[in-house]
Amino acid sequence: MSRAIELAFRGQGRVEPNPMVGAVIVDDSGELLGEGYHRKYGGPHAEVFALEQAGEKARGGTLYVTLEPCSHHGKTPPCAEAVVKAGLKKVYVGMVDPNPEVSGRGIEKLKEAGVDVHVGILSEQCQRLTEPFVKLMTHHRPYVIVKWAMTIDGKIARWNGDSKWISNDQSRARVHQLRSRVDAVMTGVGTVKNDDPLLNARLESDERPLRVATRIVVDSRSDIELTSKLVQTAREIPLLVATTHAMDASKVTALKAAGVEVLILPANEYRRVDLHALLDELGRRRMTNSLVEAGPGLVGGLWDAREIDEVQIFLAPKIIADDQGYGPVGGPGETPMSEAGVMDLAAVEPIGNDVWMRYVRVHHEPQS
Repeated sequence: MSRAIELAFRGQGRVEPNPMVGAVIVDDSGELLGEGYHRKYGGPHAEVFALEQAGEKARGGTLYVTLEPCSHHGKTPPCAEAVVKAGLKKVYVGMVDPNPEVSGRGIEKLKEAGVDVHVGILSEQCQRLTEPFVKLMTHHRPYVIVKWAMTIDGKIARWNGDSKWISNDQSRARVHQLRSRVDAVMTGVGTVKNDDPLLNARLESDERPLRVATRIVVDSRSDIELTSKLVQTAREIPLLVATTHAMDASKVTALKAAGVEVLILPANEYRRVDLHALLDELGRRRMTNSLVEAGPGLVGGLWDAREIDEVQIFLAPKIIADDQGYGPVGGPGETPMSEAGVMDLAAVEPIGNDVWMRYVRVHHEPQS
């Protein structure tokens, strides 16, 4: 199952909104007969590749698969039927499919055909693997990854907004890799005004992005400037401005004329864009992963909304000693330390003199 999980990750950025899935087939002695992973959306599933590689040797063998084999006709035929037809006698499943339309049905098909099925092997790791898919299926919203670069004295920018550059070249290259596999890159209008970013994936000359992310600016009023790089490149790279009815009608017209999609959303009690409504819309569009590169206001709003699923931090060995500098997450500061939100440390890696840290939410809490 560990090998199946390792294989599944190879599909990251290519298979969404489907889940990453890996499969391994062995014989009674444990000898590898075939393996595979879901390579791209709309393409064959992991089990199909593993069965093709195993051929006739699969008969009587054992399948390890990270996610329950599908039982329905979608873009590809049901994998549960293929497993039965191949004559596999035993199947180990990492986790049940969270899609309510198919959940448990693939397992039942296998059992009805006399296959010995075991569920829950390395289930926690399999659940982490499929968390973006799980959130999309169960909450109908994208998995939210927040990224920031920070000095070791806890600042993402100086008092005047100066933040170029906190992290090193290698760390920034890692961010571009991350942008290249997500469906959306979100920021706030304050970051647009301070940094005038492009928010696209700029990779090495021999690399191509796995997907082109829609750039999203949360602008509750009419602050985005038509001369910004984001607006100026809207016809080449998708740009969505999420705003409220408070945005000036002439600004909406001008943005649309520049090729920008303007999304009018309800305002919350603070007269800002309702972030739940925004994420609901991204979920309707089947966006699976959303990367947030923003200032403390938007990040704090997402944290208060309990919508941050993962945090990636690039810690730079710099101290700016600026008591007016900006921290990464805003808010009223009313939460006692004993009740502070907790995330799990999932990975740590040195990148030159920087340190990259990845934290994930302990579990999905009930959401509004």
